[in-house]
Amino acid sequence: MTSARVVACLDVSGGRVVKGTRFRDLRDMGDAVELARRYEEQGIDEIVFLDVSATLEGEASILALAERAAAEVFVPLTIGGGIRSLDDIGRALRAGADKVAINTAAVENPELIDAASDRFGAQCIVISVDTATVNGRPTVWTRSGTVDSGRHLLEWAAECERRGAGELVVTSIDRDGTRRGYDVETLAQVADAVGLPVVASGGAGGIADVVEVFRGTAVSAALVAGILHEGEVTVSAIKTALAAAGLCVRGAS
Repeated sequence: MTSARVVACLDVSGGRVVKGTRFRDLRDMGDAVELARRYEEQGIDEIVFLDVSATLEGEASILALAERAAAEVFVPLTIGGGIRSLDDIGRALRAGADKVAINTAAVENPELIDAASDRFGAQCIVISVDTATVNGRPTVWTRSGTVDSGRHLLEWAAECERRGAGELVVTSIDRDGTRRGYDVETLAQVADAVGLPVVASGGAGGIADVVEVFRGTAVSAALVAGILHEGEVTVSAIKTALAAAGLCVRGAS
């Protein structure tokens, strides 16, 4: 049985972790590497660093953070934010990332997925998908959730799979930071539509929400952010609850 992965998502700006609501009103949550070390000690399966300012500001400053984190944290790292080209992907991997997340550049130039998968292998190419519902239709948004691409979520997910992506991280803009729980209905549709691992993101308000998304969908992992950053729960408590619900997890006590 495949283990349900618990992944810490650290949105960063200038090396600091930030958290907001629906991608807005960001507030400082602490040093990115210090938080990553804390979550590793608690038993996190993977860590995702997303530079939330890179796409808008035009800088891929996440690379310096990747080097620093890779030297101190020994769980798989995914790096994203400002990744626009094959050279950017190569630099991120050389800096210490195990996987690289692409969002805006993939939507604006889908052939980048093919080329990246061919050069580096599908296993390290993650497509980060920000989605919001517009007139009852789930669409894909780019540039830190500010631009509606008009692409239908399920059609884009299927295209990413065809082009060679290895994993999808699906974030509900409507739920992000709201603590209302994951968008289980939409995530279930995506996970059923593709054969790729799908990572749930956006909306976790407590341990029960993490349990619910695994029990109600075929996602392979759940991202948690604010509830960890603010010390409301621990990774070990989440894993204990998942194990109690009958899910296979690594390192549950």
